[in-house]
Amino acid sequence: MPLTRITQQIRFIAEADKLKEILRQTLCSQSRRQENDAEHSWHLALLVMTLAEHGNTPGLDQLRVLKMVVIHDLVEIDAGDTFAYDTARMADQHAREARAADRIFGLLPEDQAREFRALWDEFEAKETPEAKFAAAVDRFQPMLLNCLTGGAAWRRHGIKYAQVIARNQHIADGSKILWDYARQMLDEAVAAGHLAK
Repeated sequence: MPLTRITQQIRFIAEADKLKEILRQTLCSQSRRQENDAEHSWHLALLVMTLAEHGNTPGLDQLRVLKMVVIHDLVEIDAGDTFAYDTARMADQHAREARAADRIFGLLPEDQAREFRALWDEFEAKETPEAKFAAAVDRFQPMLLNCLTGGAAWRRHGIKYAQVIARNQHIADGSKILWDYARQMLDEAVAAGHLAK
């Protein structure tokens, strides 16, 4: 098939389907099976649509935030999911993911490749109000699932309260309200014995 614009776009979409195969450490709240990256991305999109009013910056460009949360984990098709508390794998995480971004977004027509890569870079930099909010929901969602599953992933990996606070406190950069809510969830998890102090 000739490499027409639509052929490039369909090739990218087919490649993106692989995101469904990348498993995360968090568990789904009902089945208690591992969540995959595509499910995570969908859940983030729903969080953005539902919670954008709680962003620190009024009038967030919600569509821009949605685009970021939908594409930001596509790089894990090549780079794999890096567990939030795995400091050894975090050392080269950005380099691995940047190479993956080059390849995966490079499947698209040039204009879309530039746009998607710019969105991914914006998310990674966490400097704009939209990127800060996207990052906030990205950190909040696994905490929520951990709370809904009795701290399953935290307990499996021996994660403690101070680690969760240190890893997730930048939620406040995107939404102070969401961070306050997260702190309350964490305090309840500690009280229930789901997260070690």
